[in-house]
Amino acid sequence: MMERARFEELVARAVESLPEELRDQMENIDVVVADRPTRRQLAGEKGTLLGLYEGVPLTERTNSYGMVAPDKITIFQKPIEAMCRSDAQIIAQVQRTVRHEIAHYFGISDDRLEELGRY
Repeated sequence: MMERARFEELVARAVESLPEELRDQMENIDVVVADRPTRRQLAGEKGTLLGLYEGVPLTERTNSYGMVAPDKITIFQKPIEAMCRSDAQIIAQVQRTVRHEIAHYFGISDDRLEELGRY
């Protein structure tokens, strides 16, 4: 079990490690940590939920997009810890999960991520 502050730092580092050209395109989005997904967040999900993107992907935004609450990526600490046996595994899984959810922000579906071998 990792302290929340340490886990949050891992998430922040994962975002910071993205290529600059991707980070520069990320606007109006919050990346947060929660212990576990809520019932609402789990609705319709299959299996364990490690992270969740909630918002309007860049590929679906129109010219009228604006004045909206930030999109949100939530990284779930407890499910990630439960599947990992070491800090090194937690670090690697946080990196994968953050990148996966940010891919959704950019409009890349789970099916496409699986095709790319990034699921």
